[in-house]
Amino acid sequence: MRGNKSIFMIHQTAVIDKSAIIEDNVEIGPNVVIGKDVIIKSGSSIGANSYIEFAEIGKNCKIFNSVSVGTSPQDLSYKDESAKVYIGDNTTLREFVNINRGTKKTEKTIIGQNCYFMASSHAAHDCRVGDNVIIGNCTMLGGHVHVGDNAFLSGLVGVHQFCKIGKGVMVAGGSIITMDVIHHAMCHGDRAVLSGLNLVGMKRRKMTADEIQNIKEAYKILFMSKLLLNDALAKLENSESCHVREIVDFIKTSKRGILRPE
Repeated sequence: MRGNKSIFMIHQTAVIDKSAIIEDNVEIGPNVVIGKDVIIKSGSSIGANSYIEFAEIGKNCKIFNSVSVGTSPQDLSYKDESAKVYIGDNTTLREFVNINRGTKKTEKTIIGQNCYFMASSHAAHDCRVGDNVIIGNCTMLGGHVHVGDNAFLSGLVGVHQFCKIGKGVMVAGGSIITMDVIHHAMCHGDRAVLSGLNLVGMKRRKMTADEIQNIKEAYKILFMSKLLLNDALAKLENSESCHVREIVDFIKTSKRGILRPE
């Protein structure tokens, strides 16, 4: 049922399931369909012709026209198990964005706070997208993809299922990601390779000069020395830098392997 608080505006052509909970100051545009098991929190807006089901939309989200959230996953093994999409506060989904709900494996697709999905981008079932992530036009995240906080994926990027994109990563337009990308790196190409560190991004996030230098040195040891990967990881695993230790843990837990420079 709907909440008891005042509703800012629901267009008369919108169709809302009786199970939906709509908080105060929510705007719902023409021909919107709000299906089963939906919560839309205060201050959010839903553009015309959008379709939402099995989803929780955070506060002050902006969902533009013709967006699809919470529809069943494009997974042949899915058999209508209970699953949802969770969208964090202050996230924007532009026109024709499509985000599928989870499968029985995790039961959740999670998009963080302050994210920006540009037009026609897609997050498949069971994805985990961190906070402050930007997804470019027509970029596609396969099932079970993880994207770390503050990552920027440019337009026309394809990310293979089960890949992990680290924190603060910058992915160039048109890249195809088939392996994991370490924190704070940049990558490009088909198939993508590392192209250095996202120094501009680190500075914008106000990381200190010492923190950035530690990451630079770790990058050199991992990819520019003649050490085997396991030996390089052993050299770095006791680093005083928490950022370097995060990179080491990221690589050790990678199941698809990691991108490397050319």
